[in-house]
Amino acid sequence: MYNEMNLDKIDINLEPPTEEPARQYFFMAKCRAWVKEYEKNHNYLPSACVVNMGCQMNARDSEKLLGVLRAVGYQITDSEEADFVIYNTCTVRENANLKVYGRLGFLKTRKKKNPNMKIALCGCMMQEPVVVEKIKASYRFVDIIFGTHNIYKLAELIYENIVSKQMIVDIWESTDRIVEELPNKRKYPFKSGVNIMFGCNNFCSYCIVPYVRGRERSREPQDILREIRDLAADGVVEIMLLGQNVNSYGKSLKEPISFAELLRQCAQIEGIERIRFMTPHPKDLSEELIDVIKSSKKICKQIHLPLQSGSSRILKQMNRRYTKEQYLSLVERIRAAIPEVSLTTDIIVGFPGETEEDFEETLDVVRAVQFDSAFTFIYSKRTGTPAAEMEDQVPEEVVKVRFDRLLKEIQQISSKLTKQGVGKTEQVLVEEINAQSPELVTGRLENNLLVHFPGDASYIGQLVPVTLTEAKGFYYLGECVR
Repeated sequence: MYNEMNLDKIDINLEPPTEEPARQYFFMAKCRAWVKEYEKNHNYLPSACVVNMGCQMNARDSEKLLGVLRAVGYQITDSEEADFVIYNTCTVRENANLKVYGRLGFLKTRKKKNPNMKIALCGCMMQEPVVVEKIKASYRFVDIIFGTHNIYKLAELIYENIVSKQMIVDIWESTDRIVEELPNKRKYPFKSGVNIMFGCNNFCSYCIVPYVRGRERSREPQDILREIRDLAADGVVEIMLLGQNVNSYGKSLKEPISFAELLRQCAQIEGIERIRFMTPHPKDLSEELIDVIKSSKKICKQIHLPLQSGSSRILKQMNRRYTKEQYLSLVERIRAAIPEVSLTTDIIVGFPGETEEDFEETLDVVRAVQFDSAFTFIYSKRTGTPAAEMEDQVPEEVVKVRFDRLLKEIQQISSKLTKQGVGKTEQVLVEEINAQSPELVTGRLENNLLVHFPGDASYIGQLVPVTLTEAKGFYYLGECVR
C-alpha cells in the first residue's frame, strides 16, 4: 500500500526536492545510507522505539513515525532500551507532562552508557513554548524536538541532527499542509485508524487541544477513500475514522462535503466490514448522520457522545454549546432511529463552580441515558485554558467523593446492560491471544466490548460468530459457534 518509492534508487547526491512527499523520501534515502553505515561500523542494526503517550490521533501519528523508521532501516522494537527512542507526547493533563520528564530522566542514564543513542520528543506537549524552553535548558541530551504539525518531517529532522550533531528544534505554530503518501507501520494488520481531519475549532474552556493541534483542517475525501481502499487491499476489515470533532469534517474544504456523506462513501468500499468513528460533538451531530448509521450494515451501531456534564449551567461554562435538554433530545432521536445503539460518553467531575446540584444533574443524565460505558475524569486544571483561571475551584476531597459516586452509578448500569447480552450470538473481530490465558483469544463486539473465548492464533483478524455465555461487568466470556 501507499505510493512507496525504492529508496535505494534515489540519488542522494542531488539537491533535495522541494515538493512533498518526494522531499521526505529523499531524506529517508539519506538516513537509510547512514543506517547501513552504522550497521557496518557497529556490526548490528540500530533499533528504534516509538512510545505513544496520547489519544487515538497520537496512536495513528505513531504508526506513521514507525513507518518512516522502518523504511529508513531501523529495527523496530517495543523496548525503550532502543538506540532511538521517540516519545509522542500528550498534554491534555499536566501530569502527562510530568510523566515525560520522568521518562527523560531514565533515558539520560541510558544515553550516558550509549552515546550513539538518539532521543526525540514530538506531539502535543511540544506545542507549548514553555515546555520546549524547559527541555532546551534542562534536557540538553534530547536530540530532536518537533510538534503535531510536522510529523511527516521525521526523516529530514533525523538527517539534520546527524549532520549538525546538535539539538534540532522544529516547532510550527500552525499549518494548512497535509502531506499524503508516506509509509506507516500499523499495530494491527486487520484494523486501522484513518485520520480524516486535524485540529479543533471548538475551544472548550477546559481543553488545551485547539491550542496545540491548531484549527480544523480536513483531508480531501478522495485521499481518504484511496487510503481506505489501499487498507482493504492490504487485509484491513475494520477502520476507525479519526478527528477531534468528526462532525465538522469537510467544512474547510473548497468543495464542502458532510461527514455523513463521507461515511456513506466509505461504507461502499469492498473488503471493509466495520466502520467506527471518533469523536463526534453533540452540538452538531446531524439527522443525516443518524440516518446513515441506521441504514448501513457496516457502520457500527455504537456512538461515543461526550457529555462532560449534565448541568446546563456548567456546560455553558465549559463552552460546550448545548444544554442538558438538547443532549437528552439528541439521545432520544438516536435511540428512536437506532434502538440497538450502544452509547458511550466522557464525563468530567469537579469542573470549577460545580455544585452538588450540578453534579446531581449529571447523575440524572447518566440514569436517563443508560450509557454502556463512560470515560470518567476528575477535572485537571490545565494551564493555558480559560477554565484554569476560573474561580470556585472545587475542593479535591469533594471531587473525589463525587467521582466515586459517579463511577459506582456507571458500573451498575454497565453491568446491567452487559448481562442483557448473555445468550446472544454476535460477530466478534478477534484481535489477539489472551494475555492471561493463552488458550483463549480476545476480540471486540460491534459495541466495542471485549469478548474472551477458546481459540488459537488462526482466529486473529477474523470476524467470527460467538455466543456470549457469561457477563463479567465490562466484558464477556463466550464460545465460538462457527
